[in-house]
Amino acid sequence: MKLKPLYALILPAVLLSSCSKDFIDRPSLSGTTTGNYYNNADEVRAATSTLYSGLPWRNYESRAQDAIGDVMGGNMFTYTDVEYLNFSVSSASDRVGAAWGAFYKIIGYANVMMKTFEEKKAAGGGAAYLDPAIAECHFIRGTLYFYIARTWGAAPIITDPGATALSGNFNIPRYLQKDVLRFALDELKLAETGLPESDVPGRLTKYSAKGMMAKLYLYNKDYANAKAKAEEVINSGKYMLVDDYMGMFTKMSQNNNAETLFSIQHQLAGDPWGTGNIKNPDRGAGALRTAEADAWEMYVPSLDLLKEYEFGDLRRKWSVMEQGWSNLNWKPQRANSPKYNAFMANGFKYDTLQPTEDGGSLSPTRSNIIKYFAGPGKSFGGEAVLGQNSGNNVVLLRYADILLIYAEATLAGAASTNDAKALDALNKVRSRAGLTPRTSFTLDNILHERRVEFAFEGDYWYDIQRQGFAKAKSIIEKQNRGTVTGANYITTFTEDKMFLPIPAGEIVQDPELGKDPVPYYN
Repeated sequence: MKLKPLYALILPAVLLSSCSKDFIDRPSLSGTTTGNYYNNADEVRAATSTLYSGLPWRNYESRAQDAIGDVMGGNMFTYTDVEYLNFSVSSASDRVGAAWGAFYKIIGYANVMMKTFEEKKAAGGGAAYLDPAIAECHFIRGTLYFYIARTWGAAPIITDPGATALSGNFNIPRYLQKDVLRFALDELKLAETGLPESDVPGRLTKYSAKGMMAKLYLYNKDYANAKAKAEEVINSGKYMLVDDYMGMFTKMSQNNNAETLFSIQHQLAGDPWGTGNIKNPDRGAGALRTAEADAWEMYVPSLDLLKEYEFGDLRRKWSVMEQGWSNLNWKPQRANSPKYNAFMANGFKYDTLQPTEDGGSLSPTRSNIIKYFAGPGKSFGGEAVLGQNSGNNVVLLRYADILLIYAEATLAGAASTNDAKALDALNKVRSRAGLTPRTSFTLDNILHERRVEFAFEGDYWYDIQRQGFAKAKSIIEKQNRGTVTGANYITTFTEDKMFLPIPAGEIVQDPELGKDPVPYYN
């Protein structure tokens, strides 16, 4: 299922233009009216579909998500985003600016839509279709402020960009991280109340909100509430672990499957630029580059991650290409490359001995990523790919996370637990991976499970960070962040590395962002 894209419907009422601060998007002040718009569910749902679209999320999910979540977390090696590998990120970093801009732009969309729908409702619009749309906006706003609080710590909160623009006061401070998290939680509570019990695949429901609340509660170490919300999702019976783990990230047919609670919706039709998933080229092995599919392996698995997998863990071959990995359905061919074509004629074989020009793979860690790599193109036995674009949704919350949240929240900071329900949740995830069940587990067991389960999904850095500085330092300094030709260990991890710097350009425009944070709540 693909959410209906929004073009003409949203422009009259939610036309956005930049003001003097990049992180404040505001409505046009041209005096447009909502009178002729948002008069039925289709029009309103077409508008909110923008909040799920790859277009506004693009600058986060393309590279910033990888650099922050997995390069910083020690799951990926890269020659490109070395500052994230070595924790030398500056306020001028492209990824910092891209993530900040994407998050606040989407919040801007949600802010303006919410205000528009509330005004429409006050003028007599149908609550039956406006209330769920308002709840979708609350979910997006809550989720993004949660992401912002995890990434930057203290940060500005913008709820009414129009009022800010009209006031002329753009000196907006950073608010305490605990207040940003509180605001995010309040938004998710509103989403939980207003979202429906169920909807078409891909749309948010109240269980999406419950799941994200569970994740936020866990981040806050509020174990009782994290457990309760995760249990509500589990007991709903609406979600399950899918059998095709690899296909969840590589096949369009698996978009919005039974494991997905929230994902960015991608489209691959016509000219997909801006709506397609462009993780494909950054992850794919160069040996799979064809006339249809780009692949330049910007990010590769780290050596440290590779040693994390237990023997027999099926997630390794479902997530990583390395010596011996193959896909006999993929038969990439290239013009004027007889040796390459002969090597690939009977199917793709990941080979680190063959010369690269003849089909070999020789990445810095002798491995490549399969998650979100759709293959060499439809003509060569893979999924449909148009240059840099695939049609695979990017999953931001899935049921495996809910199960592991439940298990960790049951542990609740104890040394270990053998609680039956917690073990059942953990072992469901392990069973799919072909591993033997645990009879008890510790926090380190959970962190291990999360690392390999969600590798290359942009989450592991936050799992490290939420442990606190001392534990984070211990984890980071044990990681080999090097290549097969030389190990690299971080020896200077300091507490100021726990959060990213605010983009330099934002501080230039708003000096308040460079000052100490202040309370948002009285």
